[in-house]
Amino acid sequence: MNHQTKTYSPLTLVTLVAATGGFLFGYDTAVINGANQYLKAHFHLDAMQEGLAGASAILGCIPGAMCAGFLSDRFGRRKVLFLCAILYALSGVLSAIPRTFMEFLAARFISGLGIGASSMIIPVYIAELSPAAKRGRLGSLFQLGIVLGIFLTLFLNARIQGLGDEAWNAAQGWRWMLGAEVAPAVLLLALLFLVPESPRWLLGVGRDEEARRILESVGGPVHASQEMAAVRAVLGAEEGRFSELFHARFRRPLVIAVLLMAFSQFSGINAIMYYSTKIFATAGVGVKDAFMSSVIVGLVNVVFTFVAIAFVDRAGRRALLLIGLTIQVAALGTVGWMFHAGYSGVPLLLAILAFIGAFSMALGPISWVLCSEIFPTRVRGRAMSLATFTIWTSCYLVAQTFPMLNDNPAIGPALTFWVYGACSLAGLIFVFTTVPETKGRSLEEIEHSWTA
Repeated sequence: MNHQTKTYSPLTLVTLVAATGGFLFGYDTAVINGANQYLKAHFHLDAMQEGLAGASAILGCIPGAMCAGFLSDRFGRRKVLFLCAILYALSGVLSAIPRTFMEFLAARFISGLGIGASSMIIPVYIAELSPAAKRGRLGSLFQLGIVLGIFLTLFLNARIQGLGDEAWNAAQGWRWMLGAEVAPAVLLLALLFLVPESPRWLLGVGRDEEARRILESVGGPVHASQEMAAVRAVLGAEEGRFSELFHARFRRPLVIAVLLMAFSQFSGINAIMYYSTKIFATAGVGVKDAFMSSVIVGLVNVVFTFVAIAFVDRAGRRALLLIGLTIQVAALGTVGWMFHAGYSGVPLLLAILAFIGAFSMALGPISWVLCSEIFPTRVRGRAMSLATFTIWTSCYLVAQTFPMLNDNPAIGPALTFWVYGACSLAGLIFVFTTVPETKGRSLEEIEHSWTA
């Protein structure tokens, strides 16, 4: 009985950390969706400033992601996650009380530092602790946390929006939407006191006995010995420098990581997550119905993430990506056509939901899983920093430009969504021609495969 508890408990706690970190990521992604129209009224924002309000957290994500790789390789994954939890809590307080638009942007920038860093560290942390047979499912729990955060935040936004009229929401409602982030931030901080450090990071800095104890608690003595031998074999051959990422043998995983992250954003997912209320309002849906349509978007996001969790270690990463991207292309083309033809209501909602479902079961979670798997242990943190820098830079461009594209009579929502569909098609071609299958292989086996 003791052995079963020991084997199960660390992974349980680690997955709770992953889910809570993902929840905070999702919360910050979606909270601006409900708040932005009231921020626009409260601070008298133009279209460019509205885009900046939506993208302000992302401006913090970029340096957060870039610094986190070095910091986590130097000080450990767990210590940097403590810092992320503190940044989330601080931002939640400051975002609820700004007196000026610049104060609001500063508070959101602090949140972005936490999002950028945690979005880089958590997938790596999970990958380095998980047995190979479970790594896809456990890695997908980070994405599950994200989509649960998005759904519950959209639901919370809708409930808060219903507590008062337009004037109350413009003055106070958005403050409650943003300030509620403090609660999950405190939960993450508490959980981090209970979880171990990454055993692969510990081996990399010479703390072998600590690493052995953690690996034994996850999979038993045989698992610990095998993992330690495999990690030592590759650590001895690595330089452990950022420049190693650009070595010829790692060029392919670097290209895969960077392009997958870019395609995941240029498909337009966060145009919908940040602005779904605005999208439905543009299509002629009333404000209350637009809020509830956004909640349905969040619910579909959650449901189809469970599809990824169920099949990522069975069907594999590559198969799910090919299926999901094919559906994405068709759905985004349909959304663009509906805007062009003037359709709205249920048909438009169903087309958007098809895109959300396809993204949530494939490109959304699997991009994070693959990027956390394909790099060598010693530079995995730095490599994920580069991949995460890519996703947040791409995300910023989408969030900043969508209001301007959507409101521009010469472009409008139809052409905007067709562009997102073209990017998804490019992603489909890239996965078909370049991305290998990694299911069921240890991190060290994946590393060796690049030189085979």
